[in-house]
Amino acid sequence: MRTVLPVILVALALWQSLIWLAGLPHFLLPSPVAVAQALWLNRAEIAVSAGYTAAEVVLGFLIGAGLGATLAVVMASSPRVSKVVHPLLTFSQTIPVFALAPILTLWLGYGMSPKIAMTVLIVFFPVASAFLDGLMRTPAAALDLAQVMGASPQRRMWHLRIPAALPQLATGLRLAAVYAPIGAVIGEWVGGAKGLGALMIHANGRMKTDQVFAALLVLSLMTVLFSQLVAFALRRGLKRYGA
Repeated sequence: MRTVLPVILVALALWQSLIWLAGLPHFLLPSPVAVAQALWLNRAEIAVSAGYTAAEVVLGFLIGAGLGATLAVVMASSPRVSKVVHPLLTFSQTIPVFALAPILTLWLGYGMSPKIAMTVLIVFFPVASAFLDGLMRTPAAALDLAQVMGASPQRRMWHLRIPAALPQLATGLRLAAVYAPIGAVIGEWVGGAKGLGALMIHANGRMKTDQVFAALLVLSLMTVLFSQLVAFALRRGLKRYGA
């Protein structure tokens, strides 16, 4: 906190100085004070929108992490499945997320479902990729010893490979926690009437740039808080399992 506070103060000072020196109009770059005022005056609307976006992020993160971890275990258990699915998994990342948002909105409507689906798509790959990498890096000596002792492939997976891959899974989850809000907000930008993304689009259309910045600030704080909560839970979990 001692390090973060001076950085924030310097950033705010540079922000205000840029406005004064360049003579930027309010609709292009509002001052920090104007953003703070917009945040206070629209606190109720922003709070409701933030709650809606947070629900999308949490649900999408949980579903995406569960699907990614499950697929990683299946791929690690079956070389045939991995040979077929891994190229498809890699190819899926060549499709821009923005290109999928209108399609998901068309298929799933304008409610919460397409936003959750967008979050799932963004969370899914880093979790599956990191966990699969960890599962495939189990020490060969440990696997050979377990096989000599008569452990079945399933027991080797659940009692040896998965515990050994937990640090890599945690790395994927930490990355996914940072990226998860992106999916929800993109979905709200493309087709949504609720959430911080929709609020920013509507405010921008009315030239209320200070409200856009206020919503963006709340989104940034939400992302930091969510990633810290996930990191805290992972530290507790890894310590509990001795990973």
